[in-house]
Amino acid sequence: MSKLSWWLLFVGGLNWGLVGLGGFFGSDWNVVNLLLGGWPWLEWLVYVLVGAAAVASLFNCKCKTCKPM
Repeated sequence: MSKLSWWLLFVGGLNWGLVGLGGFFGSDWNVVNLLLGGWPWLEWLVYVLVGAAAVASLFNCKCKTCKPM
């Protein structure tokens, strides 16, 4: 997995975790929206890149755990 994919997955996972926690406390803790809310197209691009990194990590993993049986 490339470093860019890893960072995108890290940011995406952290963001989703904060969205979930914020929901329990009645707040909006969507960091991507807080940082890029003024530019919706850029926010959407970040979400698309995070999704693409997740799909790429599914198909490009070369570790022993991911080998098919």
